[in-house]
Amino acid sequence: MRWALVKVCVAVTSMVVIAFAVPLGLVIKELARDRAFSNAEREAAAVAPALSITTDREQLERVVASAGLDDGMAVHIPAGDGERAVDLGRQRASDADVATVRGLGRASTTQVPGGSTLLQPTAIGSGAIAVVEVYVPESEVGKGVAAAWAVLAGVGVALIAGSVAVADRLGVRMVRPARRLVESAHELGEGRLGARVPEEGPKELRLAATAFNAMADQVVQLLANERELAADLSHRLRTPLTVLRLNAASLGDGPAAEQTRAAVEQLEREVDTIIRTAREATPQTAAPGPGAGCDAAEVVRERMAFWSALAEDEGRRVRLAGVDRPVRIPVARTDLAAALDALLGNVFRHTPEGTAFAVDVHNGEDAVIVLVSDAGPGIPDPEAAMARGRGSGSDGSTGLGLDIVRRLAESTGGDVRIGSSVLGGTEVRIWIQLDGRARSPRGRAHRGPVRRRRHPGLRSRLTSAFSRPRSFL
Repeated sequence: MRWALVKVCVAVTSMVVIAFAVPLGLVIKELARDRAFSNAEREAAAVAPALSITTDREQLERVVASAGLDDGMAVHIPAGDGERAVDLGRQRASDADVATVRGLGRASTTQVPGGSTLLQPTAIGSGAIAVVEVYVPESEVGKGVAAAWAVLAGVGVALIAGSVAVADRLGVRMVRPARRLVESAHELGEGRLGARVPEEGPKELRLAATAFNAMADQVVQLLANERELAADLSHRLRTPLTVLRLNAASLGDGPAAEQTRAAVEQLEREVDTIIRTAREATPQTAAPGPGAGCDAAEVVRERMAFWSALAEDEGRRVRLAGVDRPVRIPVARTDLAAALDALLGNVFRHTPEGTAFAVDVHNGEDAVIVLVSDAGPGIPDPEAAMARGRGSGSDGSTGLGLDIVRRLAESTGGDVRIGSSVLGGTEVRIWIQLDGRARSPRGRAHRGPVRRRRHPGLRSRLTSAFSRPRSFL
């Protein structure tokens, strides 16, 4: 916008300068010509009184010499009354031009080498017509014209330079608020909710800044209301959790009782975590620092141990692979556990009893893949299943489980894909980027670069992992 304004001002100013300077220059040139010939007429008129008194050659030569025009003036007196024709000075005009002026009786100009001549008819005492010839050189006709054109050119350049400076200042005044608006929009998109735009600049940009600030305030208010609502809803779960904890305490001893009490305790911790997170005034948008994260293999073993008891009760075969060595990922332990519980809970909730399932962990140089697959009926529309809040339509399905998994993967620059598993059912693949360099400006994963960066060794390991048979637990 800034350079566009400068170009427009240069074009408009140049047109104005040309429209005024060229006609003015032509007028100045014509005025210089008129001035030169007016001087020539005055010089010719200075000789006329002497011609009306005498035609003596010597006296006329003194008159011409006194005027200082020895080489620039000529006098042509015709012959008459027994007197010969008299020609004084250097004649430049042709005899025909002199005769024509004498016959017409009015002044005339004619072109000669090096300039022009003014032929002025003058009556003498004998009644004849003498012709006074005054030479006007070309330098006299154009005297001062070049300087005038130079002045006009300088004024034009100054006007163009001034218009460029004014346009540049106006462009800065318009572009700077627009840039601040763009920067604040990026900051707000990155989660910095305190981003605001100074309401400065032209009226339209001030209105845009006011609208942006109002929108940002509304977003902050909506997020605050959402956090409060989440905290309130989570707080309402404390009463039924207390009842569950008391009932679990009365179950006595045994593996089932211990698992029930452990599940109630974990549920209480999750509810406390939700309340604390929802009460935070500022959302956490920074990436995890060095050393943050967890051991994915350990978390997978822990959650599989929790779900294996229920799998045994329902007659489900379970396969676990890739957890024999530590696998560090930049994800919080509680977040990974919540994602695994969401996927495994979907297996138990949406597949018949006795359906086998498996969890595989594959560790690469720049990414870790967690595969959760089952031998169930599969998902007919994977894209719809990934939509937040859509759900499957069955009882207990809120549509938030896969969204939790997706947000966990995208927080590292990875993604989540749903497909068909080698078991014949559904396979959910969680791609966790280890360095997080594939983030998009808004914190979402930029899936194109992520796919191109996948390690070929990891791809071959995935292929071989599914090509050879595995035993179930």
